[in-house]
Order: sequence, then structure tokens, then C-alpha cells
Amino acid sequence: MSSTALSVKTFNMPRKDRLLEHLSSDRFGRGFSRFVTGLMIPAVALIVFLGLWDAGARNVETSLGVLPGPAKVWEQTVSLYDEHRQEREKEDAFYQRLQKRLDKAIAAGKPQEKIENIKNRQYTGRATFFDQILTSLWTVMIGFVIASAVAIPIGIVCGMSATLYQAVNPLIQIFKPVSPLAWLPLVTMVVSALYVSEDPLFAKSFLNSAITVTLCCLWPTIINTTVGVSGVDKDLLNVSRVLRLNWLTKTVKIVLPSSVPMIFTGLRLSLGIGWMVLIAAEMLAQNPGLGKFVWDEFQNGSSNSLARIMVAVLVIGFIGFLLDRGMLMLQRWVSWDKSAVLR
Repeated sequence: MSSTALSVKTFNMPRKDRLLEHLSSDRFGRGFSRFVTGLMIPAVALIVFLGLWDAGARNVETSLGVLPGPAKVWEQTVSLYDEHRQEREKEDAFYQRLQKRLDKAIAAGKPQEKIENIKNRQYTGRATFFDQILTSLWTVMIGFVIASAVAIPIGIVCGMSATLYQAVNPLIQIFKPVSPLAWLPLVTMVVSALYVSEDPLFAKSFLNSAITVTLCCLWPTIINTTVGVSGVDKDLLNVSRVLRLNWLTKTVKIVLPSSVPMIFTGLRLSLGIGWMVLIAAEMLAQNPGLGKFVWDEFQNGSSNSLARIMVAVLVIGFIGFLLDRGMLMLQRWVSWDKSAVLR
């Protein structure tokens, strides 16, 4: 039967029969299955988690009171947002007053030096929770990008040279398990000794945290890039020899495209490790990010501190999830072999 005749037959069927046929079709079954696995199952798991959390929190007594449940954590989330909004209103009011003073100074013909002093004044209000989120994201991305720029070339060279890999591998295995808490004091001393400036472009606390993230992000990317490059199909390498491709062309045209899945696996691992490392580094370096927020609330010890720490924990986990999904989407976009992209 032709598709036109089938369409006419389906159109002439009673509405109830058409609905039953649609419900029994394979397309509907696949769509419903995707809906269940993609939305319903995670939603049920989330509801169960919230229920267990709420029930268990009531039975846990700490030095700061009962462990906060979902309702208390949500209340503090709203409170943190309100504090952020109020701080932005104060900042806007400050710059409006500053602009009025500047206009008056210009109209009164004040000296240029005084006018410049007014222009250069900055708002010195405290960083809010959302400001600290942005600081942490900026710090981890700087450390991650530097680590990737160093690790990928090293991994490519090690993957293409067994001799060089044998030379570098012991160093990788020695430094890979070193904790960020061990790196941070060394980084702090080196930065303090070398980064001496009366008008620094970056705060030392930021550099300490970013460099610590870089040192801990290097190793997964180096290892996975090396494995990916060394596992390139030998037939492809033989073709490059037949075509007499130079080293750079062979790397760009053959080695890198074949190694993309493994390289991105290393990058995803490195970014996840960097995000975890950053929180600990910020606690010790006092970089004004999420790690410092958690430490300050712990030191504060108020009745709301525990709930605010829980807010930070959930935000840290959610951002880590988004970073991983972002790397996965980027991998799918640049990888030629879509089937090699893992979930």
C-alpha cells in the first residue's frame, strides 16, 4: 500500500482508533521511553533524596543546632540572593553619589588631580555569595586553561615518542598523587618571592589558588592524551608515511582527530579535579571565592551558618555538574566519532 493511501486510510479512521494506533506506534514508545528515562526517573530520585534528607536532618544534632533540612536551606538561598540584591543597590547608590560629586567638582573648576581622585574611587563593599561564585569560576577556568595548554602538547609528544614517555612517566607518577594542601604552601612562598609589585594586576590569593589548580589539573590530561595518541590506528600512521607528511601535518590531520575522545576524557577529569581542588585552595589562600565563603561561615558559627554551608555545598556540586556537561557538549561538537563520546 502506498504512503498516500495509508495516510488517507489513517485520516478516515475514527478518532479513537487513530489515538490507539498512535499510542501503539514505535515512535510514541521511543518518545515515552526517553521521557521516562530523561525526566521522570531523575525527578523521582530527587524527590526521594529530599524526603530522606528532611527525615534524617531532624535526627542530627550539631554544635550549631539541628542539621538544616531542604526548607531551611532554601530559606537561606533566598536570603543570600536578597543580600546580593541589596549590595548591588548600595553599589549603584555609591556611584550615583560619586557622579554627582564629580559633576560638582568639574563645574567648580577643581584641580585635575582632585577630579582624578574622585574618578578613581571604587566601591569597597563586601563580596556577596554570587560574587564569590563568579570569582571561583574565573579562578578555576584560568587554572584549567593554563594546565590544558601545558598538558596537551606534553601528552602528544609523549604519545608519539616511547622514549620520551619512559623519561617523563616517573615524574608524572610522583607528582600526580600530591594533595593540593601540599602544593599550596610551596606555591604561596614562590609567588610571594617572585610576584613583587606595588600595583599588582592580580591578587596573590588569586594566583596562589589558580596555580594550585593548574598543578593538580595537569596529570589526567597528560595521561589521557598520551594514551589517546599512542593508540592511533597504525594504518593511519602508515598512510602518513606513504604520503610523506611532515610531523606537524601528521599531528594536526591524523593524530589529533583520532585522539580527541581520550583528550577530552582527560580534560573532563582535570576540570572536575580542578573544581574540587579550588575549594580547598581558597579556604587556605583566602581567595574570595566559594571556599572562603564556606570557611567564613564555619568560623562565624551563627544559627544560619550550617544552612549557608549546605547552600554552598549544593551550589558547588551543581556547578561541577554543569562544567562536566559543558565539556561533554564541547566534545560532541569537535569529535568526528560521535559514538566514542561517553555520557
